[in-house]
Amino acid sequence: MEDRAKVIKCTNSRRIFLKAAGVAGIGLAFLDSETMLLAAKSTRQETTGARSMNPKSTAIVLIEYQNDFTTTGGVFHDGVKGVMQSSNMLANTVELVNKSREAGVTIMHAPITFAEGYGELTGNPYGILKAVVDNKAFRKGSWGAAIVDVLKPHPEDILIEGKRGLDTFPSTNLDFILRSKGIQTVVLGGFLTNCCVESTMRSAYERGFDVVTLKDCTAALSEEEQNMALAHNFGMFSHPMNHDEFLKQLG
Repeated sequence: MEDRAKVIKCTNSRRIFLKAAGVAGIGLAFLDSETMLLAAKSTRQETTGARSMNPKSTAIVLIEYQNDFTTTGGVFHDGVKGVMQSSNMLANTVELVNKSREAGVTIMHAPITFAEGYGELTGNPYGILKAVVDNKAFRKGSWGAAIVDVLKPHPEDILIEGKRGLDTFPSTNLDFILRSKGIQTVVLGGFLTNCCVESTMRSAYERGFDVVTLKDCTAALSEEEQNMALAHNFGMFSHPMNHDEFLKQLG
């Protein structure tokens, strides 16, 4: 297999844009103006329809499909409903899960929950976790923290417990379960696209898994944030695709 190299040099100062084959996003490197960045560009199959995935070594991780996001009356639903509706993400996820489960794919649910008072967090939270505390979201045992009815776990599904932060891996046994089951391909969908989904995507990539992110099974707080993550970040750490493309690739 021959390797090819492609360099696209920008006229703006010392910025060089490197576009790797098969990657939807564009990596940025800031180099001296005299420096040329070469990227080996291996011939590889297109993602759509060309690669085949083994259901037995594949797991779908559903991140925070909970009422506080998914359902009218949920704390953060008004923030995400626009993106959810534009991509039909909840219905897409239901179809994805039902067909994948039938094919033998492992289905994992990764909700985030906190005890009353949010004692698991620092006393002075900031950023997205401050919004969680201030709005009393994802309280353990509450309706808002419950997994949405249309995606209630089946007996054969796996519930990942202990998620308290953005990345699903650090505070849970997700890595242990994936490896003990011989999972090689981790497929991600859920909320928020540019927060918990992206954090988990990056961590799975770093841990050596083959990562797939489902563009039409994710939602952010705005179309701008959704599009930015999909266009510039997902292709650097995963194989981004729509759910129907993934289903076609299940061997």
